[in-house]
Amino acid sequence: MKTTLDIPDQTFRKAKATASALGIPLRQFVTQAVEEKLSLGSQRPDRPWLESAGELAHLHRETMRIQKLIDEEFEQIEPADRT
Repeated sequence: MKTTLDIPDQTFRKAKATASALGIPLRQFVTQAVEEKLSLGSQRPDRPWLESAGELAHLHRETMRIQKLIDEEFEQIEPADRT
């Protein structure tokens, strides 16, 4: 399928130079790059901590309970602070 893309000049030059160095057409280089990115699926390589954070979702209620206790404690005025 043919399409038109707006690619920043510097990115285009790097891609074209890399494709040339590999001895492949720019079209093939771009196709491979897109396929590689798609093969990652829902993984987020730039934020690996995100995967493990989902495993902590069950602690949300407990975290909220603890925060409520902290808020209540700090809301109280100590006798020494009243004067």
